[in-house]
Amino acid sequence: MSHVRWGVLGAGRIARTFCQDIRFASNAQLTAIGSRHAARASTFATDFVIPHSFGSYAELCQSNAVDAIYVATPHNFHFEHCLLALEHGKHVLCEKPITDSPEQCERLFTLASQQQCFLMEAMWTLFLPAIQTAKSWLDAGRIGELLHIKADFGYPIEFDAEGRHYNPALAGGCVLDMGIYPLALALYMAGQLPDSWTVNAHIADTGVEDDVVMLGQCAGVSLQLATSFRTRLPNTAYLIGSKGYIRIDDFFCAHECVLCVVDEETDKFVDRRQGSGFEFEIETASQHILRQQHQSDVMTAAFSLHLQQQMDGIRALCNLQRQ
Repeated sequence: MSHVRWGVLGAGRIARTFCQDIRFASNAQLTAIGSRHAARASTFATDFVIPHSFGSYAELCQSNAVDAIYVATPHNFHFEHCLLALEHGKHVLCEKPITDSPEQCERLFTLASQQQCFLMEAMWTLFLPAIQTAKSWLDAGRIGELLHIKADFGYPIEFDAEGRHYNPALAGGCVLDMGIYPLALALYMAGQLPDSWTVNAHIADTGVEDDVVMLGQCAGVSLQLATSFRTRLPNTAYLIGSKGYIRIDDFFCAHECVLCVVDEETDKFVDRRQGSGFEFEIETASQHILRQQHQSDVMTAAFSLHLQQQMDGIRALCNLQRQ
């Protein structure tokens, strides 16, 4: 097999980005779309020239035309849809966050191991060439000893008590939706996250957090992270060392990174991507599947589980501020 045949579970906005970018992955082929509504699946299939469309998620997961499933449904459905795909022996790439609790995350990776299926959380940011380049600069000691990580991600989201961002029944709140990005970046770069955080949160009328500042310290690295539905944050990441720093503008979708020593820019990387950036995680996931590997070497089961545990603890601290 020279390529992986992908089916997409869910026909929303994020599914469209996946389908636009998969054409730039050399080892992946888009073969099926599944939606809860047959007409919507058929329209989606026409838009992206997909040979198979299904009016139920179960039919998609049962299809012999599919090797792997990309789960692109809202957060609160990720667990059940990953479970459905894995139970049918399909490899899975699940949009972040992979679940909304550590227990669900652990259960999914246990099932994937039992089924001998690949499972990865789709944290696309970590596979971007600019992020990979920044990590290589850090590992090579080009900024000296890592001392600080500063990163934030926020965009204003209009309040809608029934919408997925603000509805607690739909796993709402900015930590799971946007805060996962600075947390994942910090974990990737520092190798670990703190056992405890100092958290300052604003709580929306529905009871979910919509603006959070997270301060922590681990292994000599100070972390200053933030996320928000209330405002557009700078969305820039800084990796600050004893000899210099790396700046990554709009790090969640980074096109470039800059290396500075004191006030002088000494190196710069700019990628030449063809798509919007999903193609790198699609290519990587497909490569692991073709090699019959069950985990990514970047987004491992341990990485995703640690992220879930961290977000669970931070959200608990946010809830304390609501009381």
